[in-house]
Amino acid sequence: MLFFSYFKDLVGREVTVELKNDLAIRGTLHSVDQYLNIKLENTRVVDEDKYPHMKSVRNCFIRGSVVRYVQLPPDGVDIELLHDATRREARGG
Repeated sequence: MLFFSYFKDLVGREVTVELKNDLAIRGTLHSVDQYLNIKLENTRVVDEDKYPHMKSVRNCFIRGSVVRYVQLPPDGVDIELLHDATRREARGG
């Protein structure tokens, strides 16, 4: 649940989601659920030359099981909050 609560705080921010098939999609995080399924708005593909058929897609739903990485905005990472939450989870609290 650590990542779920963290991603909920990033709603409305721009993120890049890299899928397991090497497709990277950048967009505004609209919502995320407990399975880390992600809904993006105002999307664009990072490498449009490689995926020209994706140019017309503006909103998308991404199943959590196909996500490889989520790149966060540099100012969106609160290191102290993550350290504290990780320590609490490791202790079982």
